Parts: sequence; C-alpha cells; structure tokens
Amino acid sequence: MAEKTMSLPSFIEPVRIDQVGIEERAARFTKRSIKNETKMNGLLLALNMIDLTTLEGKDTEGKVKQLCYKAAHLHDSYPGLPTVAAVCVYPAMVATAKKAVQGTGIKVASVSTAFPSGQAPRNIKISDTKFAVAHGADEIDMVISRGKFLEGEYNFVFDEIAAVKEACGEARLKVILETGELVTYDKVRRASDIAMYAGADFIKTSTGKINPAATMPVTLVMLQAIRDFYYKTGKMIGMKPAGGISKSKLALHYLVMLNETLGEDWMNNQWFRFGASSLANDVLMQIMKAKTGVYQGKDYFSLD
Repeated sequence: MAEKTMSLPSFIEPVRIDQVGIEERAARFTKRSIKNETKMNGLLLALNMIDLTTLEGKDTEGKVKQLCYKAAHLHDSYPGLPTVAAVCVYPAMVATAKKAVQGTGIKVASVSTAFPSGQAPRNIKISDTKFAVAHGADEIDMVISRGKFLEGEYNFVFDEIAAVKEACGEARLKVILETGELVTYDKVRRASDIAMYAGADFIKTSTGKINPAATMPVTLVMLQAIRDFYYKTGKMIGMKPAGGISKSKLALHYLVMLNETLGEDWMNNQWFRFGASSLANDVLMQIMKAKTGVYQGKDYFSLD
C-alpha cells in the first residue's frame, strides 16, 4: 500500500536562533534562589512530573513490575507524596506495566517507531505504535527519522509524525527529536516546529541513549517554539527534557525556565515531564532532608 503523503505547510519557515543569546538566557535561570517552601513545592512538583523509565534489552517482566511498584509507592517514604506521572517501557512490556499500575492514576508510556534509532520502514513503525496502544499505552514516545531530517527531507519527517499520530488514536504523542544528533539550535527549532504542526502533543529532547541529551539551552529553544506555536494556533503543546537530569537542583532550574517562558498553565504533568528516572531518588532524598533535617543514604531507595 502506498504511503499517504502530505505537504509540509509553507508557513513553517526556518527560524534562526541566536546561539550566544539563548545560552546566556538559559544560564540566567540557574542564578535564581529557590528556598524553603518554594523549594519544597518545586520538589514535589518535579517528582510528579517524572516518567520513570526502563528501556534496556535485558528488561524482564519482573523488572518492569518493580519499576511500577516504586512508581506507585513513593508515598511509603513520606505520606502525602505525589506519584510520578508515568512509567515508560518498550511495547512488549506495556501490558505488564498497565496491570501493575492499575488504579494508581499513573500513565503507561511506550517508546515506538524503532526506538532509539528510528531506522525502520514506516509500516513497521506504525505497527509498533498500534501494538503498544492496543495493549494499553496511554502515551507514545516516538523518535523522528534523524537521517531524513538531516538530509533536508522535511516532508518525509512531517508525514511520518502525522501517520504515527493517527495510529495513536486516543493516546498522546511525544515526539523525540534526539537533539544531540541535530547539532545546531536552528535545526532543533526547525524539528520542533515540524513536530508540532504534524500533530505532536509533546516535543521531547532525547532518547537518553545519545550524548549530549537534554541541556537547558536546547530545552529553552524548544520552549520558545512551543510559546510561538501557542501564540499562532492557541494550542498548548507539552515539553519533555530527557536524559542527563539527575539532580534536584537542576530540575528546579528547569522549572524556573518553564514558568518564566511558558507560564503557570504549563506547570503540571499534563504539559511538562522529566525523562529522568535517576532524578526521582535525588528528589526523594532532598524532600526527606527538608522534612527531617537528615539526608538518607542512597541505599534507602531502590535503583529501579
């Protein structure tokens, strides 16, 4: 069957990014002082925005169940803690995860489209997506075809995202740009715009398999793209920096940047996520320090 093709809208024009300006602006967010009640509120918010993830070839049902148990029982450390936003697994593990988090309100996300490389025919990518959704995925994290993008095949990338979005049905679509492979801020902005106009519900920096992964300047470029898209269309798009965010202090800097760029409407897990499983433990440690005055050792928290 021939692939359905669409035309990249002519109004998606290239946007030039001032590298010095974006890096200086991002650096200023790290200078904000966040203390006491504001810090605690930020930590709780960050915890509620995390997508706990296991995406390894050695994943087993037992490992996925352990991840889901942790996601659902964070309040065991301190009563009243929020849950994380979602658990993210491969399509083959979606059914296991869905059953394990039943009744908790935690979403199940699944990577798709030949994650992490994206090097597969479109029919395979669509099948991958439909399989995950059929087994209960609430969200799909797809990767774009970076090779095609870097060749300037923007129509191909646009069409593929639109086709995957259609295959998602009611599931929300997060589009992973793999910004470490796009190299320049101009390309990150171009890919962000293509993804949003093609139907992305979220745009996401990275798979976590490539370095560099998420950085504050790259995330700022993407947040500004979301802001401009909202001004033009009135449609809100979510943002997910992923990879390399392991410390609470850095997560709080991201939240400051989010608030000052997009505003309070985006300050919830409906519109912002951290793809950073190791972040959860550091946030828990900081919360316990604030509550008890004493740091708990890392051994008190499970790695998965």
